[in-house]
Amino acid sequence: MGAVTSRPPPGWSAELHAAWQAGLQRHRGLPHGRLRQLAAAHRSCLRTVHLERAEGAYALGFVAAAAHATLGLLPHDTQGFAAWLMLRGSLAEMATGEGKTLATGLAAATASLAGLAVHVMTANDYLVRRDRDTLAPLYELLGLPAAAVVGATPPDQRFAAYRCPIVYVTARELVFDHLKDHLQLRGERDPRVLRARAMGTDCSPAAAAPQPLVPRLQQAFIDEADAILLDEASIPFVLSMPGARPEAAALQAARAAARTLLPGDFVLNPVLRSAELTPAGLHRLGRQIVPGSPLWPLRHGAGMVRAVLVAEHLLLRDRDYAVDEQGVQLIDEITGRIATGRQWNHPLHAMVELKEGREPTPPLHTAARVTYQRFFPRYERLGGMSGTLREAAGELKALYRCPVVTVPLARPSRAQWLGGRLFADAASRREACVRRVRELVGQQRPVLVGTDSVNASRALSLRLQAAGIAHQVLNAVQDADEAAKIACAGQAGRVTVATNIAGRGTDIRLDAAAAAAGGLHVILALSNRSRRIDRQLAGRAARHGDPGSAESMLSLDDAPIVQAVPAVLRRRLAAWADAEGELPAALAPLLGGWAQRRGEWRERLQRRDLQLLDEQLGEQLAFAGTAE
Repeated sequence: MGAVTSRPPPGWSAELHAAWQAGLQRHRGLPHGRLRQLAAAHRSCLRTVHLERAEGAYALGFVAAAAHATLGLLPHDTQGFAAWLMLRGSLAEMATGEGKTLATGLAAATASLAGLAVHVMTANDYLVRRDRDTLAPLYELLGLPAAAVVGATPPDQRFAAYRCPIVYVTARELVFDHLKDHLQLRGERDPRVLRARAMGTDCSPAAAAPQPLVPRLQQAFIDEADAILLDEASIPFVLSMPGARPEAAALQAARAAARTLLPGDFVLNPVLRSAELTPAGLHRLGRQIVPGSPLWPLRHGAGMVRAVLVAEHLLLRDRDYAVDEQGVQLIDEITGRIATGRQWNHPLHAMVELKEGREPTPPLHTAARVTYQRFFPRYERLGGMSGTLREAAGELKALYRCPVVTVPLARPSRAQWLGGRLFADAASRREACVRRVRELVGQQRPVLVGTDSVNASRALSLRLQAAGIAHQVLNAVQDADEAAKIACAGQAGRVTVATNIAGRGTDIRLDAAAAAAGGLHVILALSNRSRRIDRQLAGRAARHGDPGSAESMLSLDDAPIVQAVPAVLRRRLAAWADAEGELPAALAPLLGGWAQRRGEWRERLQRRDLQLLDEQLGEQLAFAGTAE
């Protein structure tokens, strides 16, 4: 990892930096047995001190010395600073490739030595296992067994895992386990029962209260914190139970009724992915939906017909959902990955299944529900890190009471931003992208092209194939070997096409030839809805002080631009395109920036409204005695 610097990172006081250095240098080089003894002494001392003060920084230095002894990694001052920031309840913006995994491990071990139950949340099951296994020797030396909870972990092993000092888990798994606890313990919250147990007079069978899977919410460290706390903040995580199988006659009748509608009978909203019936459409349906019809009454039938229209006209295979042996699987629009276990509301999901020739599955009924935005403030202590946080610093402070602090680079950055280009349509951009990739491959540079959907990645792949350019594709349909593919993306002349942030959390290392040629070049062949996501993708290049560059290629028919720019203006702009479909370069930052600012503003309002709704709902449930 490099030598420890002597100058404290900006933002870290000389006192705290000196304490960190003292803890590191005093214990560096000690044998494992001695470090194990000192860990026990630190454990008793840290229970009575504030981790964000000098004692915590000294303990971090001790843990860093243990990391050097067990992992062979000597942490930078910047990694120690990031770990200290997380211990004090901040969100650390740490650039891609600066060693976030080790910094999180330092914070987790120190917090656990202080007696806190630590949950470390990463993006997917692969990273859960990888990070736990990577840091296991450090934790074992310190007497802190670390567990990994993934989707395939059975209930009995989950119960034991959550009682380990440190638990690596995805936020999704943790939230669902918490919801299961809520359902299991809901019947145990009767005040009379609790009072009787407290007095030792409850002899009912229920007196032996079931133990929760997740016993404590004390300390959470969130990797890729912006993705969880912002991008996915408003996604409801619903613990559902299957209901009755939908009535086939009503579903088929709704599809038949939808086919009788004329173009002027309904209005589609691609942005909201909704459909509304005009008065003419309602009148036409009213003549078909009569008493005795499977769609009676009219309001019920109209709702089912609207679901048919959305399924048929607005939801696209390999963009919004994928189809495999398990059936219709939703694609997460943020990550581009399969959203396992999620469904659209009934009857929309059933209509998509019928569209794809599948048997409709029973609708799910909500048994418990929570969002990340409501869940994470329940932790006593919360910290995290990501490479892209500063654009949303104010909102993160307001929602989670976590200030954002930027961690300086351990090495000077050599990244180059080459600006943006704008094209009249996706086809023109695709052709330009192929030409650009051919040029870069001729220079022996590795290229990573980011797309916004499975369809877009496949379309670009076909054009690259036709041009004779060897490449690999990484998208939501084939993410099993995601880390292995993205890790090879730094080889000279290698071309990788990936949906948006596929492979996030996996390092892209350059080989010698790639570094000599100028490093990884990232092409953002999409219009992201926020500047943060642009930086996430562009940040795959120029890690660890390596050379690298990035550029963006926007299109007038990208969804964020379509939502922000009126159709008449887009048509006029398209007329300015040259023979290859490209518009003046000055328009790219203007239109792209405007679309992103509009998108960020819209999402901030949604999260604010969700917070207000959650607060009101919490008050109502508390009054009714049914709050979580």
